[in-house]
Amino acid sequence: MAKITRIKASDDSSKRVESSEPTITRKKVVVKDKKLEKANRKQAKRAERLAKKQANTEHKPFILIRPFVYLGRYLRDSWRELRQVRWPNRKATWKMVLAVIIYTALFVVIITLLDMFFSWLFSILLSK
Repeated sequence: MAKITRIKASDDSSKRVESSEPTITRKKVVVKDKKLEKANRKQAKRAERLAKKQANTEHKPFILIRPFVYLGRYLRDSWRELRQVRWPNRKATWKMVLAVIIYTALFVVIITLLDMFFSWLFSILLSK
């Protein structure tokens, strides 16, 4: 069932309040199109029946061939996915590589400083 909102501009002078523009009122109208609903239900049932038929008619390959069939499907689907990837150009690749190197160096320095601090702290605590 579709809901349609009808917007109507009234030029009724008795409802105007010191304004020269027409007043806009909203009125909800519910449209029932039973034929459309019936057609949609019929189409959904057809699609459901077709899907059941396809599920029933799909045969399983022989048990010794299955691993090769599945491997072939995997390789085919992987190749399709790889074709859809938008690979970066050389400049963008180098920017990302440099960002990774900088972040790695930064965290190496932070972890080294923390290690030196805790080593110093434990040497003080254990020497007493």
